[in-house]
Amino acid sequence: MKLPFNIIQLLKTKSGNMLRQPSDCEYLSLDIESKTGVRIGATTLKRLLGFAQDEREPHTSTLDGIARYLGYAHWEELSQIEDEGNSDFEAADEEVRSASLRIGAFVEMTYLPDRIVKMQYLGNQRYRVVESVNSKLQKNDEVEILNFVLHHPLLVLNVWRDGTSLGQFTAGRVSGLSSIKVL
Repeated sequence: MKLPFNIIQLLKTKSGNMLRQPSDCEYLSLDIESKTGVRIGATTLKRLLGFAQDEREPHTSTLDGIARYLGYAHWEELSQIEDEGNSDFEAADEEVRSASLRIGAFVEMTYLPDRIVKMQYLGNQRYRVVESVNSKLQKNDEVEILNFVLHHPLLVLNVWRDGTSLGQFTAGRVSGLSSIKVL
């Protein structure tokens, strides 16, 4: 189960953390425990925030702990608050998480000065570059990426070229990604 968009936004605001990387869940776990006394593991939070595909339903005590952290008596009360017009579709304009993509999906990103990279999702956070214009990434490179965040640099955890690991790569280091499209 992934938490609704509006509740994720409340967690971002309360924690002061944009929750853009799986490692941010460690901080959130500690913050929830320090403020409520309830221990919610980082792995559970990764599932609830959409960093990992997992449809298991969380325990009621986990959801109640999140509700208490956000100032509500229990999950039922928190889950009744209105979404105020935000949706996962709007979030995708700013951030695309690998865990939310289907295998075979295409992602196209641009960054300054005139770079365009289109890649196909292979699963397990891996992509194959299918088109590259003015980028150091080359067609048929395989890359490992957790997420794409608009206006932030793209961290590629590893690049494989012809079966050889080239290590990490950062795209859009200065201005971040100009656009992200899931095709």
